[in-house]
Amino acid sequence: MNQEAFIKKSLLKDIPEIKINGRTSSDLEPLALFWTASGFECNISGSELWVELEVTYDIYEPWFSYTINGNWVGRQMLQKGRYEIPLFRGMSADQVKNVRFFKDIQAMNEDGNSLIRIHSLRYDGQFFPIKDTKYKIEFIGDSITSGEGLFGAKEETDWIPMFFSAIKNYTYQVAQMLDADYRIISQSGWGVYCGWDNNIEHAIPKYYKQICGLMRDDESVKSGSTQLYDFGKWQPDYVVVNLGTNDASAFEQPQWIDDKNNKKYKLRKKSDGSYNSDDIGLIQEAIKEFIGLIRECNPKAKIVWCYGMLGAALNDSISDAVSKYVSETKDNNVSYLKLPDTTDETVGSRQHPGYKSHKSAAKVLAEYLSNITVQN
Repeated sequence: MNQEAFIKKSLLKDIPEIKINGRTSSDLEPLALFWTASGFECNISGSELWVELEVTYDIYEPWFSYTINGNWVGRQMLQKGRYEIPLFRGMSADQVKNVRFFKDIQAMNEDGNSLIRIHSLRYDGQFFPIKDTKYKIEFIGDSITSGEGLFGAKEETDWIPMFFSAIKNYTYQVAQMLDADYRIISQSGWGVYCGWDNNIEHAIPKYYKQICGLMRDDESVKSGSTQLYDFGKWQPDYVVVNLGTNDASAFEQPQWIDDKNNKKYKLRKKSDGSYNSDDIGLIQEAIKEFIGLIRECNPKAKIVWCYGMLGAALNDSISDAVSKYVSETKDNNVSYLKLPDTTDETVGSRQHPGYKSHKSAAKVLAEYLSNITVQN
């Protein structure tokens, strides 16, 4: 590239007009991106914009996508190292462009060294303020909310970063429909009580108060992953929870043994194939406790628990738990929504919801959120 074409190079923290998206430690440099859809947004004039990245991983390489003026322009696999990548070049210098950078994959807890860190921007224009959105939404979920299965042919079964997407995701679509800023905390295979394999350590509520506490390798910790998240700096209007799919799967899987104490965990079925009521009770109690935690951290948010994009085996159990929470606490800003199931026509890769399924769910969810705003 022609270094002389650039007149400025700035750290993100030195550009007041930059908007940082996602849970991250904004007081540390470089800026580490942990969760799906984390990144930055800016309005900028000039003919060129480059982002300086530092990329690390041991197993799962990070991917990113970016948009210019709301249009999805690029998506790329990132390799190890520190280098610059162009986001646009040769555009009309006097025109202001809206640029958004998205981390395309979830936090990879099995590879705590899988990180994108942003050092600086190099540019030949100037930055302008970003208009505030109408709403703020926090999405909490599992592989569905991480966008697993949104790339790749239906027959693909490999669990690799290439098949995740932040932009084809229902979360992005809902945010676009409602003019919302949004953040995601989601993890493939995890649940509200346990993971798909009965692992009780793989429960999202355990890490809700941290920036990204499930990323515990040295580089992640150094970048702020285990710090407490400052809820006061970003209070959502809505918190949307999409959990329960993996808790349901755990009933079909072998027991999980905690290697720290050899204790065994297993969600059980009765001999007639129905769910053990005591184990359903464990899930329902976990749901109520998590809603209480969300309410503690987000006092004014409308909380919506949704479920059903990959079957609805626990529909009644989850709905009942939400109803019990509302009845016990008199918190009428909590509700339950069943989402459309994925079909043979809407499935994506890895037997996960495809784009059509996410689009259908986004439409239902956006309409629902709009309605409860009007009603309240």
